Amino acid sequence: MIERRPLETLGHTRRGWLDAKHHFSFVGCQDPARLRWGALRAWNDETIAAGAGFPALLQTDMEIITCVREGALTHEDDLGNRGRTRVGDVQVMSAGSGVTHAEFNMEGGPARVFQIWIEPDRRGVPPSWGRKSFAREACDGQFITLASGMQGDDDALPIRSDARVLAVALKAGQAATYRFAQGARRGYLVAAKGRLTVNDIVVDGGDGVAIHDETDLRIMALDDAEVLLADTHA
Repeated sequence: MIERRPLETLGHTRRGWLDAKHHFSFVGCQDPARLRWGALRAWNDETIAAGAGFPALLQTDMEIITCVREGALTHEDDLGNRGRTRVGDVQVMSAGSGVTHAEFNMEGGPARVFQIWIEPDRRGVPPSWGRKSFAREACDGQFITLASGMQGDDDALPIRSDARVLAVALKAGQAATYRFAQGARRGYLVAAKGRLTVNDIVVDGGDGVAIHDETDLRIMALDDAEVLLADTHA
């Protein structure tokens, strides 16, 4: 089953410094039909104005993956971590038993990020934070794993869930295939840039795609395209 979720049907938050699209119910944008997808709890497409950001907030028991698409985002937490995550970088915060953190755009222009929340398999463990750069060329024409709690994904940022987040960049006319592991798996794909087909279903830029009961996922770029995919247990 493949269900396209058009950009215009997503929840929308706008409050001065923040403009965000929500693929799932989130804070003030509630949609009972889109509460979660497997272990995936949130996928927010956020644009944060220069000099603004999220104030210090306590978070527990959630794996939060942030992929910077434009500009940069600066992270601070009460564990003593501080880091500037730029385009091509990914950060993971495993909130565990609790961490108070803030995220700010300290740059001269807007920052645009995907923030992906995945529920952990283990709760109450010590929190952690990490960041890694991924070369743009590494995902040309093939999936690379950005964050994962699955066996064998040693080059990815670690998360505490039987899940992974992947990226691929395709030129117009180029295709890539992803195969889900055996068992009850759910996928969620976002067309970060460009139009494409997902198993022959046309998807526009910004759309989400909910996937289950599929073994192979074949993506064909109709334009130059960039794609992110979350693969989680059901």
